[in-house]
Amino acid sequence: MGRLAKRDAARIISFLEERLATHENPRELGDALKGHALGGYWRYRVGDYRIICDIQDQRLVVLVIEIGHRREVYR
Repeated sequence: MGRLAKRDAARIISFLEERLATHENPRELGDALKGHALGGYWRYRVGDYRIICDIQDQRLVVLVIEIGHRREVYR
């Protein structure tokens, strides 16, 4: 997260730790992605940034795949 402004990085970390990690079902907070490249992943919105994740139920893990600005993250 070195390329993000400190404020944006803090918002993303806060979302991951305080909302996503403590929520019983992380799918309720995000949107399923479709398509060839990102199908099966989940998207979370934090301001102008998007967090792309793989939810691994069998391991109780939400693996962050990508964090980027909304105009760049889907490319």
